[in-house]
Amino acid sequence: MATNTQQEQQSQAGRHQEVGHKSLLQSDALYQYILETSVYPREPEPMKELRELTAKHPWNLMTTSADEGQFLNMLLKLINAKNTMEIGVYTGYSLLATALALPDDGKILAMDINRENYELGLPVIQKAGVAHKIDFREGPAMPVLDKLVEDEKNLGSFDFIFVDADKDNYLNYHKRLIDLVKVGGLIGYDNTLWNGSVVAPPDAPMRKYVRYYRDFVLELNKALAVDPRIEICMLPVGDGITLCRRIK
Repeated sequence: MATNTQQEQQSQAGRHQEVGHKSLLQSDALYQYILETSVYPREPEPMKELRELTAKHPWNLMTTSADEGQFLNMLLKLINAKNTMEIGVYTGYSLLATALALPDDGKILAMDINRENYELGLPVIQKAGVAHKIDFREGPAMPVLDKLVEDEKNLGSFDFIFVDADKDNYLNYHKRLIDLVKVGGLIGYDNTLWNGSVVAPPDAPMRKYVRYYRDFVLELNKALAVDPRIEICMLPVGDGITLCRRIK
């Protein structure tokens, strides 16, 4: 008969088998149920193709999970988004989810420091007929944001902004994005529950990158919670996403 320790090890061994599996659900079976019942049957073919292509990449855990991609796609349709921004693209799964949700004349300003990863998914995006909506900029986002903020016509011009990039810059991004998103528009910050580490004791065992970025995520969460310019909603989708609706 297996001991509690053996059972726990077996349980952990079965976790994270799905690419982009950042679910905070305690039961993998429940997460699989969500995917097989709600997500995969409705996943657009281009998104499925890009998800499977990304699964072969060595950094595949960087991708947006399939359930979060579905959430973003529906959210963008609900708010009738047209002018959007994405900071952190990787192979473009969330970017494709956005592009498919926007009208034909919709626009996405997409930024990432690695064009090579973006170009892995670009043929799929092109085949889906939505590449014309994307303005991809290679390099750090901060200089681009600073230039945007300098031009008054950009202030309050974005309907939706999604951030899934360097966590140590999230607060710096927020200082600029709050002026670029329109009143009533949304900013989505990804990974705000950061592998569940936000509630772990400081001496808990963590991977180096989780420990390094943990304090930055905690700092962001505290700042968003008291920012009077926004309403917030933190959702346990994927690795945690915090939606910020600008109210003034």
